[in-house]
Amino acid sequence: MFERLKKRWEVSTWGLVLILITFALGGSLCGFLAKIIMSWTNLDKGIIWVVLYLILVTALWPICVIFLSLFTGKFLFFRKYVGKLGTRLFGKKQE
Repeated sequence: MFERLKKRWEVSTWGLVLILITFALGGSLCGFLAKIIMSWTNLDKGIIWVVLYLILVTALWPICVIFLSLFTGKFLFFRKYVGKLGTRLFGKKQE
């Protein structure tokens, strides 16, 4: 599995490790930040809280991984990755 990722992303073993660390830390950071932001809303932990939390995590994730990629040296990879993800989600930009 890791060999396929290395080949697909065209990275070395060390590059793959840094990318996986960035994914893990980015996901944890966006979850942590979303929880803090949701605590400011004073909402009860019901269905509305869960829906807003998921929307917030989804919005924060690209920002968190781009930010953390600056420290892992994988900024160019994640800029390209998030760009492709945005294109897949929202379609191509109209010029």
